[in-house]
Formats: sequence, structure tokens, C-alpha cells
Amino acid sequence: MAKRVAVTTGNGLEGYEIEEYLGIVRGIVVRAQTITQGIRGAFSSILGGNIRAFEEVCEQARSDAYVRMVEHAIERGADAVIAMRYDATEFAQGVTEVLAYGTAVKLRVPTVTEVRDHRAAVKPG
Repeated sequence: MAKRVAVTTGNGLEGYEIEEYLGIVRGIVVRAQTITQGIRGAFSSILGGNIRAFEEVCEQARSDAYVRMVEHAIERGADAVIAMRYDATEFAQGVTEVLAYGTAVKLRVPTVTEVRDHRAAVKPG
């Protein structure tokens, strides 16, 4: 069974403490539209509205970049990726780089004593 890695855009994961920061992980994909998508997109852009053909290219690129980022996290032995983000750059007409990135971390569940001590420390009064 493949290892599961939690991914969040937040800086932590509820119910867990960060035990170790393993560094930045990333997945990069460079995509170009197919000829068919280019033609469909050109016709759609004339008519206006959402350009479904280009949306398909972008969504597939994001998905592939995300999978590569998670694979990179697994290679590093991560339990989770925090502060996950996407970035995209077009560097030629119809050619786009999509980057998924975040911070790989090892997690641990706090002990009952640690939770009790933390609650006592932040208790008002």
C-alpha cells in the first residue's frame, strides 16, 4: 500500500505537532496544448467565455505537478506537506510551467500530558 501524505495550505495540521522540517518539496510540469486543444481554444476565444480546452490543459498540469510534489515528499520520508501553493509561468505561447510546492514535515501526535499542559498554559484567568 502506498504511503499517504497529508497536504494543506495551512502552516500546521490540526491534532498534530511538527516534529521535523524536511525542507521544500516540489513538482514541476511543463505543458503545451495539443493541436486540437489549440484549435478548440481559438474558436472559444472568439466567442468569449470560459475556454474549456485551455482549462483542461491547466487542470491536468496542476494535477500532475501535485502528484510529483507528493512523490517528492514521500522520497523525503514526509508525513505531510504544509504551506502548499501553486505557481504558473507562461514562457512561450501555449507553453506553461506549473509548479506545486510546499514544506515537507514529519508529524507526531502530542501526548495527553502535553495537551493538558498546553491547555493549562493558555487558560485565561
